[in-house]
Amino acid sequence: MQNIWVQDLRCQHGPSHPDTIQGPPKAPMEKDIDGCQDGAKTVPSAMLGTEGTDSQLDDFVGANPDYNEEEEEQKYFRRKRLGVIKNVVAASLAGTLTYSVYLGLLQMQLILHYDETYREVKYSNIRLEDIDRKVLMGINVTPVAALLYTPILIRFFGTKWAMFLAVGIYALFVSSNYWERYYTLVPSAVAIGMVIVPLWASMGTYIMRMAQKYYEYVNYKEEQERERQRAPRDACNTYIIVFQTVFYSCFHLSFVCAQMPMVFFLNNYLYQLNHTLFAVKHCGTLSHGTLPGFNKTVLQSLPRSVSLIIVESALMAAAFLAMLVVLVLCGAAYRPMEEIDMRSIGWGNIFQLPFKHMRDYRLRHLFPLFIYSGFEVLFVCTGFSLNYGVCALGLERLAYLLMAYGFSASVCSSLALCTLRLRRHIPLLAGAFIHAVLLVTLFCWAPEPRYLAQAPLLYSIAALWGTGSALNKTGISILLGMLYKKKERQDFIFTIYHWWQALAIFTVYLWSGLPMKAKLSIMLLTLVVAVGTYLWMEQKVAWNMEVRLPRIPRPRHKTRGYRYLEDNSDETGSDGDGDKEDDDTHPTEATRENELPKEDGERLG
Repeated sequence: MQNIWVQDLRCQHGPSHPDTIQGPPKAPMEKDIDGCQDGAKTVPSAMLGTEGTDSQLDDFVGANPDYNEEEEEQKYFRRKRLGVIKNVVAASLAGTLTYSVYLGLLQMQLILHYDETYREVKYSNIRLEDIDRKVLMGINVTPVAALLYTPILIRFFGTKWAMFLAVGIYALFVSSNYWERYYTLVPSAVAIGMVIVPLWASMGTYIMRMAQKYYEYVNYKEEQERERQRAPRDACNTYIIVFQTVFYSCFHLSFVCAQMPMVFFLNNYLYQLNHTLFAVKHCGTLSHGTLPGFNKTVLQSLPRSVSLIIVESALMAAAFLAMLVVLVLCGAAYRPMEEIDMRSIGWGNIFQLPFKHMRDYRLRHLFPLFIYSGFEVLFVCTGFSLNYGVCALGLERLAYLLMAYGFSASVCSSLALCTLRLRRHIPLLAGAFIHAVLLVTLFCWAPEPRYLAQAPLLYSIAALWGTGSALNKTGISILLGMLYKKKERQDFIFTIYHWWQALAIFTVYLWSGLPMKAKLSIMLLTLVVAVGTYLWMEQKVAWNMEVRLPRIPRPRHKTRGYRYLEDNSDETGSDGDGDKEDDDTHPTEATRENELPKEDGERLG
């Protein structure tokens, strides 16, 4: 600037000294005039350059005049909601593929290994029949111990990775059938028995968390306005009902998909019913055990090993696809810090909490309903389908009978949506009533062996049983979601539910040799007790009786290391957590010496 001022003065006053020798008058004048013009031009150009840089910087870092914060926020949460829907559909598809592969392969292998000719020709020296007994024992007995390790497994790996691990072990079971030996089939069956409860407990927890997250993303403005206020009770029940309905509508299709190996492959090798049922004298309620008199040879020709490998490879591909769906399409159920907080309450506490939750009267009153839920699904796959369906229609129609059950259960799972308008006990009681009528009917009816005219009645019973199963399973999961909304309890609750189901399935495995009337009587008695205890539980809840829930310890973190928490973090135990209780009643906290330590005994959030 100083140089500019000097140049300006020289332009105004001429040369600095009068004696200075000057050249021709015009040239210096022109030169000076040009210099004055250049100097005059330098000042505005420098000023304009600075202003242009500032305006460009403002345009780069300043607020965009076209930016609409509310619209962008809506787009963000819309993407979040679509992500939650994608997670629910992916988890449902993975569960359907996993169970259909497992059930279809087990059914095909049991039929093949039952045939005497197949065993003698292909595996004469390894006693496949004994191996099958041990396989079924491994699948049905191992889950009895699942309550001891399932919560630890889910919290150690996380909900999503527990699902992925369990689906991977189901795929391992499929791969073990490529080489049928004792040391491949039995260990893989034991492994499946170990992950049955973790798989379905993590699935139930995952669907519940997706319903809660969807509610948060729908009501994000409302949550911001009252972030420190208690959320309304039963706020996310609508999404719990819808998401559980979607899951079970997909899951029950697994009974249909499981019959594909039989429909497209195994039925081509089976004898007709006149051969397989030649020595069968009694069916239905008059039968004892599992279809006595059934022919030991059911295959009119043996399938080629190449054909079996192709079928098993297709099943393996489906199992691998289920693994990829969980890995790629299923998002995390919890934020990383939430999972750290849920693990850091201590592994000893995680081990104890499932047992302590059983002191809640609501869960204790639901135990008979859990048991009946395990009874009925295995009964329709074994007792009804064999002693009624196969006995009357032949083994070649077993697949169509189970497909009728699966289609009906899948379609009728949508009937649980009536819980959006009706009381929550209506679907459960409707399913129980349908099953009670069918149990009485089966108790009084013994179909004629090898009599195809009874097919419409048997298919109708299978479809009605599927309706009752759909209302039962979907209704129980919805009920548990309504009663236990806190995310710190859900894995414990669903572990207890599926563990009791596994115990019931183990009981059905043990009673396989009983007369059919005894089986039906036990199931009918269990159903009556289950309905009575459930209605008594609902009455207690209506009376606002206090529930006894164990305290969830606060997270305990190591002093070393770096742990980042946002200001509005929903870390378990933070002040910002809204839902203080699972219900509108205040639970009675345990305060005896054998409870959790006092410093960790405060309730979370």
